[in-house]
Amino acid sequence: MRLPEGASGFRKIAMKKTTIKPVARRPRADAKRNRERILEVAKQVFTRRGAEASMDEIAKRAKIGPGTLYRHFPTRDELLAAVYITEVEKLAEAQRKFSAELPPVEALRAWMLVFIDYLAAKKIIAPALNAMTGGPSRVFRQTNRVMEEAAHALASRAVDNRDLRPDIDPMDMLRAIYGVSSAGSSEDWPAKARQFVEILIQGSRP
Repeated sequence: MRLPEGASGFRKIAMKKTTIKPVARRPRADAKRNRERILEVAKQVFTRRGAEASMDEIAKRAKIGPGTLYRHFPTRDELLAAVYITEVEKLAEAQRKFSAELPPVEALRAWMLVFIDYLAAKKIIAPALNAMTGGPSRVFRQTNRVMEEAAHALASRAVDNRDLRPDIDPMDMLRAIYGVSSAGSSEDWPAKARQFVEILIQGSRP
């Protein structure tokens, strides 16, 4: 049947107006679990094998197919960077949690203890991370900002609550802890660093 003149154009417009765009789906729960498992297993494998660890071994230990691994992380460098960034994100999560649940100076103390755990993980993964193509400078720049924001947020609360002196730079406190980790080659450096946290806090009191 022949449409009346102009009807064809009207029909196209009507169809265009009624077109519904697909709604972006959230990542499936199993995809999220796969990613988390990959990152945890990759951290362990990179620690043992170094930067050239087999991607197939990581997939096997994570109990997924190689295709699933490469969909999440197309290259080894991307996986290495993601492992390190995940460790830093734990610091940001801890800052939010402690700020919501603990008094200011207690939140700072608890977070600095988590920072020591981060340093321990970094010492383990650093050799593999340094072997990334082009070096890890891009990753470090991104993650340093996360640490600085978390440290300053916690210290500001403690200063406002008169738990710390206003001239205290929280990054100096982190550098001091990092110095303990760098100087201590023995396995007991984390215990010494935890003791040093209390010294730093007491020395920063008004």
